Amino acid sequence: MVDWDTLPDAIRLRLADVAAGAVARIPGSDLPVAVRPVARFAPAKRARLGGAVLLAGLRDSPAFRTAVTEWARMNRPDLLDLTTADDASAAAAAVLLGAQNAGQQVAEVARRAGDAQLRAERAAVLAKMERVALENRRLRGELDTALAAARDAGTAGDAESDRLRSRLREQGVRLRQALDRADQAASDSDAELAELRRALAAAEAQRDRERERAELANHRAELAVAEAEAARQSVREARSADEVRLTLLLDTMSGAVAGLRRELALGQRTASDGPRPGDLISGGSTLSGVSGRVVDPATLDRLLALPAVHLVVDGYNVTKTGYPDLTLSDQRDRLIGQLAALAARTGAEITVVFDGAAVVAVPTTTTRSVRVLFSDPGVLADDVIRALVAAEPVGRPIVVVTSDRAVAESVRRGGAQPVPSAVLLTRLTR
Repeated sequence: MVDWDTLPDAIRLRLADVAAGAVARIPGSDLPVAVRPVARFAPAKRARLGGAVLLAGLRDSPAFRTAVTEWARMNRPDLLDLTTADDASAAAAAVLLGAQNAGQQVAEVARRAGDAQLRAERAAVLAKMERVALENRRLRGELDTALAAARDAGTAGDAESDRLRSRLREQGVRLRQALDRADQAASDSDAELAELRRALAAAEAQRDRERERAELANHRAELAVAEAEAARQSVREARSADEVRLTLLLDTMSGAVAGLRRELALGQRTASDGPRPGDLISGGSTLSGVSGRVVDPATLDRLLALPAVHLVVDGYNVTKTGYPDLTLSDQRDRLIGQLAALAARTGAEITVVFDGAAVVAVPTTTTRSVRVLFSDPGVLADDVIRALVAAEPVGRPIVVVTSDRAVAESVRRGGAQPVPSAVLLTRLTR
């Protein structure tokens, strides 16, 4: 398991370079939202200015990480070489490929980077101690010179001897002072090294806090963008729904006006003209509006003859009633084909709704005369049917085919006429 937040800088630089080369060739729809602006940067600026965003995308989006890996495999296979002599490049390749030993390679690179830093610090301390040692050797050289001069001047008399002894004592004091300074310098070097380590730890903690703040800011920005887009989508959908409702209402009103004109034309006849055409139909009963219980195909035909009628079909409720032995895919294809023929004969608007949870493949039968809807994940087809009824303008005739009592009752309250599935099946097989 690799901790992306603690990757060594060498590995982070290599991962950012690989991602910067790949984003220009990956479709924008496959890029994380935060990475898309980086893809528009100049190639020389992507890794330098957008490195943090690219690394966050690799860390948070497995799909983006896979796309970058595939790009490297097709265009730069050397970037995925796990056997390269460059430990940082090999570790970056292991991280991208999700190798089992990726964590060990990252830890090894981090350990070597820490060792290199400690070696640099040790070299600086050793250089300082070398300077102290040189000063010590210089002082010892002066002391040796003074001792030699004292030996050579021993015969010059006690006064000269005393002078030399005094100078020797002075040199001894200077030597002790130099040694004290060397010890102090070594102690100071240890203290400086400890201080450097404390400063480094504080800097890393500050860097982590800054990274967390940046990630939080990016997350808030992404949420704001998503909320704005959702708001715009809601406005567009509301506007579209209003336009559809207005169009359907106008169609319904036009049909009603045409029907009224036909009724007015019939009303000009007198009793001497004989019976009206509607009076000659036997076995029929007057149908006003879309109320009452539909129990036969003839009543359904009269409903479908209403102006601007909308027929909504509970797909699986009908198919599992009429031909349950078929597979779900064949049930859908058969029903859609039959409804297309019914639409051609009646001119009615027809919508069939299936439960999307049971769909593993799109239907092979498609037609422009029948609207086919599948409920979204987590949404029941019954709720989609209720939403279709609620979306229609008041006054438009709506027929809902279902044998589900709860659905039938709810759409009846919404102004629609429920029809049992058996009635539609009888009508389709005539």
